Amino acid sequence: MISKNGIVSVYGFLLGLSNLFVWLLLGNSDLLDTYVDPAVVNPLHLFIVYAAIANVLVCVVNRGTTYKVCAQALFLGLAMAAGLLISIQAPASWKPFGWYICVMAIFHYSEFLSIAVCNPKTLTSSSFMLDHSIAYGVAAATSWLEYLLWHYFLRDMKTIHEISYFGLLLCAFGEALRKGAIWTARDNFTHLVQQEKAQTHTLVTHGVYSWFRHPSYVGWFYWSIGTQIVMINPVCVVAYALASWKFFKDRIYYEEITLLNFFGEDYISYQEKVGIGLPFIRGFVVTRDKQ
Repeated sequence: MISKNGIVSVYGFLLGLSNLFVWLLLGNSDLLDTYVDPAVVNPLHLFIVYAAIANVLVCVVNRGTTYKVCAQALFLGLAMAAGLLISIQAPASWKPFGWYICVMAIFHYSEFLSIAVCNPKTLTSSSFMLDHSIAYGVAAATSWLEYLLWHYFLRDMKTIHEISYFGLLLCAFGEALRKGAIWTARDNFTHLVQQEKAQTHTLVTHGVYSWFRHPSYVGWFYWSIGTQIVMINPVCVVAYALASWKFFKDRIYYEEITLLNFFGEDYISYQEKVGIGLPFIRGFVVTRDKQ
């Protein structure tokens, strides 16, 4: 069953996403022109006004953690609406950026919603992963800057949409694999590496865990690279691949030490049967003594 804050997030996300329909209905009709001067108020203003009213509504209705959850869900819903609008109505050179915004909104909202269903006892307002780390924010800002620079100096490059389509497929693969890992592990999945084994903590080896030992990391790795292919950011494609590889190499090594402490021989047997799934990463491997 979905938790209470999970339901609140659904309301917040749909409230933000509904801005898309308001924009399409009023922004592309003669109704708006009938009552206001189009030279003063344009559809972008309508989007901003709707977002402001929605934020006030969320602030009035919710308090504490519930407010934090609803506000972040609202933000992601608004981002999804903005991404779809850019994808549909912006010039061709801006469409990859719209697709990228949609990919980001879906990833972060589905991350929270999946935890709300599969492991609600660990759910917090941080489960959206929007505040993952300073490095994550810097990486995102850097990718936006690269997009703007290429768009300014070599705009035609951003119209090679076949490259973006491949990026979207890679993002879809990564997204499906990561969420498949969460839904398979369910209450065994957490965003933080566990230091102590809980009574309900079991070793999951079926489903996507029979393909890779760390499918959530494999999915996130390829998803992150896919986001930069979507935007046709050649520099960030390489930078994201290297930075993500280093991050997951260190994280997997540390996590496998804890898993070996938790499950001992069972995890060693699992290591022997299933690989990690990321290139040139072995994790922390214990070799059995041969008799």
